Amino acid sequence: MTREVVRFAAAAAALLLVACSSSSGPKPAELTDIPRAKPVRVLWSSDAGEGGSFTFFPALAGEAVYVAARDGTVRRLDASDGRERWRADAERQLSGGVGADARTVAVATEEGEVIAMDAENGKVRWRARASSEVLTPPTVGNGLVLVRTIDARIFAFEAEDGKRRWVYQRAPGSLILRVATGVSMSADTAFGGFSGGKLVAIALSNGAQRWETTVAVPKGANELERVTDVVGEPVLQGREVCAATYQGRVACFDADNGKQIWAREISSVTGVSVDARYAFVSDERGSVNAFDRSSGASVWKQDKLAYRELSLPRPVGDVVAVGDFEGEIHFLARESGNFVSRFSAGGGAVRAAPLLLSSGVLIQTQNGNLYALLP
Repeated sequence: MTREVVRFAAAAAALLLVACSSSSGPKPAELTDIPRAKPVRVLWSSDAGEGGSFTFFPALAGEAVYVAARDGTVRRLDASDGRERWRADAERQLSGGVGADARTVAVATEEGEVIAMDAENGKVRWRARASSEVLTPPTVGNGLVLVRTIDARIFAFEAEDGKRRWVYQRAPGSLILRVATGVSMSADTAFGGFSGGKLVAIALSNGAQRWETTVAVPKGANELERVTDVVGEPVLQGREVCAATYQGRVACFDADNGKQIWAREISSVTGVSVDARYAFVSDERGSVNAFDRSSGASVWKQDKLAYRELSLPRPVGDVVAVGDFEGEIHFLARESGNFVSRFSAGGGAVRAAPLLLSSGVLIQTQNGNLYALLP
């Protein structure tokens, strides 16, 4: 079969099949009032610019927040109050959000162009070329800018001058999900997920593969049923790295050698987040799940947000924040999954994962509404 990119359907549960808005498809759960709902404080708000059909992820580096929009606008804001420090024009239509550290801010395009800016003033430092469309923010750190392209490659560029250091490549599946699949980084290793449920560890020094493991084995009678891509960004916690797949599992592994610690059957299109005790996953049917991070045992499941196209859930202190297709932000109790409060961000769907700030959480909607919230 000719290689084809499968687009992210409007409803996660009907991904690759039908959107939930169809007359015969599942209907999104109706929201009900939360008894004794706790207030949500808006620390500050701003406008990041529209994302169009792309999901734009904000970035935090020190006390700075960086946001980008489809039209090429990149902004640096103070994380504490949202005050704008600079605004720059990448002079290209962008496709996936921002990656940043203390020195470098990086964005990319659907043509595979990577643009690095100086974190102090927003001036373009260099432009480089990857092989194909980039849907996820570049990963910046350790003197490198890492970019994951949709054709199953990871490019490593020098942060200072854009010189290509190495490329890691795998054969893409005949069918792949057109969703954000990022790269995470430790001191000397990059972790990336691929089709076929594969998770790999790559040496930052030269791009050599340290290990490969299987998060989930593709199953099914046809190619559509066997799509088992790693989704979201592999997440690091201590000596563990965890990842989730579509039509597969969520699992945690020893980051040093790839040995599996635990795995649970679940299908997700947004990935997994973790804190010191739990791993959190929004499944394709709209349930939020919490698993014990040491054993994988189920802790709770909140199923009253069915088919609301949930974002990645993000732990924020004693609550877990998750967005939906109507711009609603739901705050669930970390220990029980019960509803604590809700905030309406407006401005379209919340597809980007809530971003944890030093105080509160940052939400960016598809239409560019930006809120720093303290639940």
